[in-house]
Amino acid sequence: MPFQRTRTAIPGFRLTLGYTLVYLSLIVLIPLAATFLKTSTMTWEAFWRTITSPRVMASYRVTFGTAFLAACINAIAGFIVAWVLVRYPFRGRRIVDALVDLPFALPTAVAGIALTAVYSANGWIGKLLEPLGIRVAYTPLGILVAMTFIGLPFVVRTLQPVLEDMEVELEEAAASLGASRWQTLWRVILPPLYPPLLTGFALSFARALGEYGSVVFISGNMPMKTEVTSLLIITKLEQYDYAGATALAVMMLLLSFVLLLSINLLQSWGGRYQSPH
Repeated sequence: MPFQRTRTAIPGFRLTLGYTLVYLSLIVLIPLAATFLKTSTMTWEAFWRTITSPRVMASYRVTFGTAFLAACINAIAGFIVAWVLVRYPFRGRRIVDALVDLPFALPTAVAGIALTAVYSANGWIGKLLEPLGIRVAYTPLGILVAMTFIGLPFVVRTLQPVLEDMEVELEEAAASLGASRWQTLWRVILPPLYPPLLTGFALSFARALGEYGSVVFISGNMPMKTEVTSLLIITKLEQYDYAGATALAVMMLLLSFVLLLSINLLQSWGGRYQSPH
């Protein structure tokens, strides 16, 4: 049977595909190719020495360690926030729902300054934690706070649509059959939420890896202690070490690509999991 192309009201496949390829080339592929091209001017020994120097390795540990921990915190906190917004009507819910998107709209530099002012030794929260021996600003804990702040909306907005589509009758049926609240949570509520929860976790993790504006103010930027990889890239650019900066950028780019590929696979898995059989 010959293939029959269906006519639609929107422009055809060739036009839209051409526009997509041109747009992606100008915005994504050409700049990324320029990054790899600049890095290729380095010898393999110089490239390896750049991406594995002690200062860079310390920045990897700080960046990936705090980003992973922040994503874990956001996975738990985001689930609770999304559950409250979807399941419980209360006064001011729309305001709370709008506040979740605040990290999206707020410039990262403003967020960093605000977090530093609040969590510094003389800040509103910092002065309460200081007598307890807990320092937030200019420590790895401050980086964790900033990454958690900017990553929370990704988990909440990923979970909300799924929670809204879940039928409350399933929970009531489980309770009528004698299931406890914990059994209902683990066997009825959480299984459909695993794919979007993992997707939100991956998005939050990827966002935290590339964060710069909010982290640079609250971290203190102490080499080997509170320095993130994105700051090292900026530092090398300021020192006119363009090859070294692009080498670090390529490493972060490759890791980000792996994360984005994982996100797409998780979304595909979640779609198959939730689709009717």
